[in-house]
Amino acid sequence: MGTLARDFKIDNRFTVDYIIKENSYCECYRVTDTEENPYFLKLYILKDTPKSLINEDGDVAEIALYKKLDHAGINPYVSSGKIMIDKGVGQFLITEYFNGELLAEKLQREGCMKLEQARPIVKAMAETLHYLHDSLHLLHNDITPRNIMISPDGRPTLIDFGHASGIVMGIPPFDINDLNLQFCSTTAIAGLYTIQNDIYALVSVFYAMLTGNAPWFINLPADLTRRELVKRIREARRAELNFNNTEPECKAVILKGLGLTDEKYTSIHQFIYDLDHLDELEVEEDAVFESRHSGNTEVDAADKTDIEIKRGGGNGFADIAGMAELKDMLEKRVIFILKDKERAMKYRLTPPNGMLLYGPPGCGKSFFAEKFAEETDFNFMLVKASDLGSIYIHGTQGKIADLFKKAEQNAPTVICFDEFDAFVPNRSNGFDAKQAGEVNEFLSQLNNCSKRGIFVIATSNRPDMIDPAVLRTGRIDKLVYVPLPDLEARREMLALHMKGRPVNEDIDYNHLAQLADGYVASDIAYAVNEAAMIAAFNDESISQQLLETTIQGIKPSVKPDVVKQYEEIREKMEGIGRSAALPKIGFK
Repeated sequence: MGTLARDFKIDNRFTVDYIIKENSYCECYRVTDTEENPYFLKLYILKDTPKSLINEDGDVAEIALYKKLDHAGINPYVSSGKIMIDKGVGQFLITEYFNGELLAEKLQREGCMKLEQARPIVKAMAETLHYLHDSLHLLHNDITPRNIMISPDGRPTLIDFGHASGIVMGIPPFDINDLNLQFCSTTAIAGLYTIQNDIYALVSVFYAMLTGNAPWFINLPADLTRRELVKRIREARRAELNFNNTEPECKAVILKGLGLTDEKYTSIHQFIYDLDHLDELEVEEDAVFESRHSGNTEVDAADKTDIEIKRGGGNGFADIAGMAELKDMLEKRVIFILKDKERAMKYRLTPPNGMLLYGPPGCGKSFFAEKFAEETDFNFMLVKASDLGSIYIHGTQGKIADLFKKAEQNAPTVICFDEFDAFVPNRSNGFDAKQAGEVNEFLSQLNNCSKRGIFVIATSNRPDMIDPAVLRTGRIDKLVYVPLPDLEARREMLALHMKGRPVNEDIDYNHLAQLADGYVASDIAYAVNEAAMIAAFNDESISQQLLETTIQGIKPSVKPDVVKQYEEIREKMEGIGRSAALPKIGFK
């Protein structure tokens, strides 16, 4: 029935019309102002609201957040405040009224959409997420067809920010019982909420718009326990993903967004780019086969409890094109200390703890870390955030401690933390005590870990989101910016990728490198493979003309405006008072 009666007055401006929905602590109403304009009111009954939803100031976190939101894809904020009601103090939020219908209702009424209908809706929602991720460093965490409103003119709006948060590793600071797990990544179900979960959810919505249901959809009884619910969803995701009635050009972006290919989205920007270039994408033919016979990678990541150790071997820096200045710096300042302990002791040199490689995606930061381990003949451990996620209190902290213990037992070891910002998010951005505990565990383990035979290499596309306490001497000793490859590096990359292939003798690598201006390492590898595929189909050598045509036909995956953003991030990182420890190294 609701707490507020019809005609109840709020701030002498709004009048209650009727209740829309309610739960044990929150009620939603349609209200009108003095001119009969409709608005949406959300009322929290504070004494019944879970403490995890209340911030340090005693306010509902969603309402405090909503005051900051300002984007065309989000329903505009109008007013908020506290009122006395029969059940005590209530805190309310008023926004403009949702004009239209839920995407879920539209799909139920009209059925599947064609690509030309679905793509603009999904792109608009992706741009809204881009705003949340980049401007506010927030995740939505609950993107489903029931949280997207479609206006009569087809404009989508993202609603319900009750689950918004920063990065979460462990038990989240919001109620998980009302999440639709069929739109959650398996890593999120395990307690790890990152940018990738928002991308996974939006791609799942895209899939549902084209097919009628969420990926691997199964009918689930309402009385299932959460444990049984999770078990059934994981089992379902080990089956083949059905692409019946789906436009072929959509398969590549869906597989990538759901984590079913080796290359995954690390930012919503990459997803937006691919949406704009669907006709240029190609599907990995064995991707669906992989999901059927090996279990999809999201499931494997969630179940994984043991980090693989790669034991020595390899070609080291010989496999890396360019980056000569970085390799030379590491040889002189890091590697010789790690390899020549006697000389280090003689000169009382303190072994370095680790370094952060940051910069645009696709520049080979993680690859460099692996080759560094080969160059030093250290064991190598690659760790992703999903490897340390846990649904248990302090579970992630325990995994962090176990990880460093294992590295020490197998010393000397290089630990590479991929996308380090997901491991140690800035605690000043509103993270709860559990997350702060996980960051503190990292700080403790990083302290002088070199004395235990551990060298840490962290990589990140968003170093500005890393907790500053991590980036001090004695923890992460060196911060290294890795920009887009310069001309020399691109030339070496092209030659390296062409090695061992049937190629004409008149290849002008310098000219090809000039054509590839703005390309990252992954773009160059893709261009060479594309040329090789065409040559193989025609059973001929790879020619200069073919390489030029291929390179010119592929657009750089990192746009100029994104490069500019990273230069600004670099300036910010170099302005934190540690210029002596910030070598301007990488590709020139």
